[in-house]
Amino acid sequence: MKKEDPIGNIKKSPLLNIPSVIKEPISLDLRRPNPVKMVPDEELVQAGAGLKIDPRIGPGERLGGSGQYFPDQYLGDVKSAGKFIGIVCRDHEYVDGDRVKIWVNEVVVEYNLLLTAGFKGINVDLQSGFNKIEFEALNHGSSAPNTAQVDIYDDKGNKIYSNKWLLSSGSKASLIVTKE
Repeated sequence: MKKEDPIGNIKKSPLLNIPSVIKEPISLDLRRPNPVKMVPDEELVQAGAGLKIDPRIGPGERLGGSGQYFPDQYLGDVKSAGKFIGIVCRDHEYVDGDRVKIWVNEVVVEYNLLLTAGFKGINVDLQSGFNKIEFEALNHGSSAPNTAQVDIYDDKGNKIYSNKWLLSSGSKASLIVTKE
């Protein structure tokens, strides 16, 4: 029995009338490259072609396009005989929303201190020997870099230390307080 399929090809089949959808015979020669393509060549793009990188993200943040980066800073060391010290900070330049995290001996003692025009701070108990204090810049506010003045007072209220920093986001300023 001869039947004509919708394309016009004649097939001989006692049971099924299957139209031909393959226009060219498939070659199984493995020495030639496979002609089958899942996506047309004109739709392929290089990986990352549409990627836009924000220059403010990452350790190489840019300061107003100048390429300036403010790395970690060592602020020095100070001695104290008291049981504790008072650490106070303020934004010493333009008050723009700078925030810091304060670490004492590898332990976070202040997670998110917003620096304003007035001093804000905490009291910290000292261990015998060296006490490492770090200030991590969480951001650089609306105007880079993260700027601050830090003052340290002994347990009698006397100022024993004062310094300033300029940090990029993620950088740390550190100092050592030695308890005598």
